[in-house]
Amino acid sequence: MPSFDIVSRTKIPEVDNAIQGAMREIGTRFDFKGSKCSIERTDETLLLTADDDLKLRQVEEMLRGYLAKRKVDAGAFDFGKAEMASGNTMRQSVIIKQGVEREIAQKIVKAIKGAKLKTQVSIQGDELRVSGKKRDDLQSAIALIKGLGIKQPLQYVNFRD
Repeated sequence: MPSFDIVSRTKIPEVDNAIQGAMREIGTRFDFKGSKCSIERTDETLLLTADDDLKLRQVEEMLRGYLAKRKVDAGAFDFGKAEMASGNTMRQSVIIKQGVEREIAQKIVKAIKGAKLKTQVSIQGDELRVSGKKRDDLQSAIALIKGLGIKQPLQYVNFRD
């Protein structure tokens, strides 16, 4: 019985490379001379720090640019609100989304069942498995999911016949 998995994975090494590129640019740009701007990653979160709100927004835009160059979808990041930190600096936390969230998974299951496709969908932790009798049914399920306009980047992996 053909099946495939729907997952949402962010490549952490690519995120690290984007952070290193952005930090290199922060070190060389004239408008960041003598400032305390930085980007740090711990597990699934990034911490952006800057001297003021303007520089924090510039660091965020720079990070988004480097992520785009590394082909990492910005939809996989949840940018939090900027807040005051110690020493008159601003900080912003960014969460890296891994796995399909429960609400999105339920929305996908509801859409596939509502379309009356001859497929079965099961939620398995932070991923979904879609199985059906024909490969064409699975391909139409993928087209339906892409048409939902979900902001989080999804990958369709483990396609088996």
